[in-house]
Amino acid sequence: MSLTPEQILAAHKANIETLFGLTNKAFEGVEKLVELNLTASRAALNEAAAHTQAVLNVKDAQELMALQASLFQPLADKAASYSRHLYDIASGTGSEFGKAMEVQTAEAQKKFADLVDSAAKNAPAGSETAVAVMKSAVSAANNAYESVQKAVKQATDAAEANFNAVAATAADAAKSATPRKR
Repeated sequence: MSLTPEQILAAHKANIETLFGLTNKAFEGVEKLVELNLTASRAALNEAAAHTQAVLNVKDAQELMALQASLFQPLADKAASYSRHLYDIASGTGSEFGKAMEVQTAEAQKKFADLVDSAAKNAPAGSETAVAVMKSAVSAANNAYESVQKAVKQATDAAEANFNAVAATAADAAKSATPRKR
């Protein structure tokens, strides 16, 4: 089975469309990252100005210590929130790429299976064993790919659960480290 020029052109066209689609997704991820960093920078600048103003209005050392201590919890919460947003952007962009790869792989598997079936139909008499071995190999490769996909999904879910647990632990630690106001 040979490919016609129209089939080759259609395949190239589909690949280019996929490439441009993934490039747009990558730019969307970068835009979200820039927006997150601009927002965080603006907030940090405003908070630094407010804190500097508050420090300038302090009357004694005890008030200064209380002011400094009051910064730790909001700072930890903001760092955890920033990390969470960063993780969401990265995982969202990564999942878009993963979905595109899954679609491309599924299409390639289908085309290859069709090619094997076509070759089996046109195979000369006596080659049934070779065709059966080829079909078995294709089936084994598909099963291996699906197993890898499941393992990656499980690893991603575990990483996200660990990230959430670490973020919660860090926030709790910051809360417990912040002195209570009397």
